[in-house]
Amino acid sequence: MGVDKILLAAQGYIELDMPEEAIRELDSLPVEDRQREPALQLRLFVIMRSRQWQRALDVCEAMRSATPEIVTGYIHGAFCLHEMGRTAEARKLLLAAPSHLRKEPTYHYNLGCYAAVLGELEEARHHLTASFELDKKFRDIALQDPDLRSVKDFL
Repeated sequence: MGVDKILLAAQGYIELDMPEEAIRELDSLPVEDRQREPALQLRLFVIMRSRQWQRALDVCEAMRSATPEIVTGYIHGAFCLHEMGRTAEARKLLLAAPSHLRKEPTYHYNLGCYAAVLGELEEARHHLTASFELDKKFRDIALQDPDLRSVKDFL
């Protein structure tokens, strides 16, 4: 089966909530195709849904190595670190990301969350404001986010 058909089959299994089968399809790809962005994105989605943060972080590291200009490896890698209780490292990873990432509302939103958790409330407000200006829906998301309890008065 060709690469595109394997990726399509994996996507189908994901949509059917059959993660093991999706991973099996992705594992059937030729080794060189497993490290390409579409396969890594699908693998990351499956692993993150199962809350396997270290495995997901490993995939993010592979993504950053293969395609450092793509935002996914930074945003999701930082999220994995945060979920593992390594919030300071998550913040550091995002701050080290390529500069074009600063145009992404998720970048600022996540930095706002990490700063709030770390007690850097002014920094949290700064990044949240940037996020809200880039995409208004993030204000609604922020209202429900437990990481932002310390800045609820700002929201």
